[in-house]
Amino acid sequence: MTRRARAGAGHDLLPSTTTTPHPRTWLLHGGRPTSRWLIRRRFEVALHRAERVPARGGVVLAANHVGVVDGPVLAIFSPRPVHVLTKGEVFRGPLGPFLRAAGQLPLDRFHVDAAAVRSCVRVLRDGGVVGVFPEGRRGAGDLGRFHRGAAYLALVTGAPVVPVTFLGTREPGGGASALPPRGGRVDVVYGEPVRLVDAPAPWPRTQEQVAQASLLLRRRMLDTLEEARALTGRDLPGPLPPGELEDDPHTGVVEQGA
Repeated sequence: MTRRARAGAGHDLLPSTTTTPHPRTWLLHGGRPTSRWLIRRRFEVALHRAERVPARGGVVLAANHVGVVDGPVLAIFSPRPVHVLTKGEVFRGPLGPFLRAAGQLPLDRFHVDAAAVRSCVRVLRDGGVVGVFPEGRRGAGDLGRFHRGAAYLALVTGAPVVPVTFLGTREPGGGASALPPRGGRVDVVYGEPVRLVDAPAPWPRTQEQVAQASLLLRRRMLDTLEEARALTGRDLPGPLPPGELEDDPHTGVVEQGA
């Protein structure tokens, strides 16, 4: 889609994205074949039911968060290039320029990050794909914590949400920075798209609306998790070792994240 076409894609709706630039795409698009080759030299990535990801239009991919490679695998191997919301701390180091060139989106998890929200909305209104980890941090991957961002983006833009389950990105007992074992396999299972609304919800979106939509999305993601277990014969790795859980704001919609 051209820049001129994007200008008429509803960017004047609230929250306005008329002055929000579209994130960079050249490395996100052009670097995927090489990145896939490099990753597959260490471990296999198996995609299951990837045809469930709509081929065009804005889409939110909402994934459980098990290991450090979840974000890169989501961006590089999904059927369409994905702008993944990534914790802002990572962008402060030497990896920051590369992540920005690859179109990834920094997120301040501890404050209302209007810039991150507008960047996501811009991508979705332009017909692109945004990746979100509703758990907010790496952990057991069982959706015991669940934040509201994915549902909010769906309500704002009317985009469908595709649940995604990762299995194998961290071995049982592995730490927060552990990689899949050399020669191992990562399974990525895509669920049926969830339409939380048929069109952008009227402004303003209330906290109650977003909470109810988040709970519905969580149920659908739990369904996809059970489907993934049955399909692959694998299970989640369990919790991180003691002391390795990152701080995370208590802004979720279930007990562990509320």
